[in-house]
Amino acid sequence: MPEQRTLDWGAPGGLVAGVDEAGRGPLAGPVVAAAVILDPARPIAGLADSKALSPARREALFALVRERALCCSVAEASVEEIDRLNILQATLLAMRRAVEGLAVPPARVLVDGNRLPPLAVPAEAIVKGDARVAAISAASILAKVTRDRWCAGLHARYPLYGFERHKGYGTAEHLAALRAHGACPEHRRSFAPVAQVLEAL
Repeated sequence: MPEQRTLDWGAPGGLVAGVDEAGRGPLAGPVVAAAVILDPARPIAGLADSKALSPARREALFALVRERALCCSVAEASVEEIDRLNILQATLLAMRRAVEGLAVPPARVLVDGNRLPPLAVPAEAIVKGDARVAAISAASILAKVTRDRWCAGLHARYPLYGFERHKGYGTAEHLAALRAHGACPEHRRSFAPVAQVLEAL
């Protein structure tokens, strides 16, 4: 795992927020983004890219981030917005909402990836930032756990699709359920696998 960057909290510019998202690839549900400003006086050990952590470890770190972060915010862009705007623009919209939802405004924002949402504060895109910057790692954990919990709730409403297992990704199980049952209201109609199934029905 790459060594995480240590942010210079004493440098001019003040507080730094890390931003990441979860749910760009799935065929259903919103894309979720989180923004986190960590508190240097209350460090959190074990922060890492959420995809590298077990579900139990993600849940434990989720609670620690919520407890110890100076400030955090979670936002989303809906299925309707994804289908209307496209997934990239919807992801950037969710990220902007997360930053704007912070109770304490940051002086600078670090975003995982290579694209930046339109923001009113200086920002930097960092490829693989979720493994390199602690605040982005924290944001990735908040976004991933929030979306996984949403998928568990979706499974309770639409148990035929197996959302609690594949989390909306286009697995063989999910595609077979789409062919057998059609799309539920939370499926992204603009995504090719869903559109193809609907055209074939």
